[in-house]
Amino acid sequence: MTLHKPPRILVFAGSAREDSHNKRLARLAAERLDRVGGQATFVDLRDYPLPLYDGDLEGREGLPASARSLQGLLAEHQGLLLASPEYNGFITPLMKNTLDWLSRSDGDRSGLTLFADKLAAVVSASPGALGGMRSLALIRQLLGNLGVTVLPNPLAVPRAAQAFGENGELVDESQQQRLDALCQRLVTTLIKLQATDSPSGS
Repeated sequence: MTLHKPPRILVFAGSAREDSHNKRLARLAAERLDRVGGQATFVDLRDYPLPLYDGDLEGREGLPASARSLQGLLAEHQGLLLASPEYNGFITPLMKNTLDWLSRSDGDRSGLTLFADKLAAVVSASPGALGGMRSLALIRQLLGNLGVTVLPNPLAVPRAAQAFGENGELVDESQQQRLDALCQRLVTTLIKLQATDSPSGS
């Protein structure tokens, strides 16, 4: 029986706010991914500050150091799990700007190539009643434009201010089960893809 390494999954939220509900959801998802056989890497975008994308700035100075660091992380991971907050019915400027910089080329390395054949799951938490559903539709579209395959049935957590207990877990058992199922599906699918890509008999 061929044994495969746990699939590596990069996890981050499109918010830099210290008490972000989506950052909390992303950390919880990273824990779940580890429990179900994945190897999650949670990163806080606050630690990777980026200027607003500007083609002239890129032309003069190349990619910012934070963009190169994130591209390096992206290259080392087979999957993504993104927690996408919703601002005025849209994805956050931070999320869009981060993905824009990551898609840029750095020397001989194409940013778009880093996204190709990646598999992703998306989640969202919102103080509102819809749980960030509009943001989820848009982040799915953006990731698809970048060449990422996004799993169906994303998780939206409404009324996020009351959704998490003191231990960081989701209070609603059905939401926790849906998060577990999404993380399991992401890991299981990545393992299947890993097996498909492996040479016969390896």
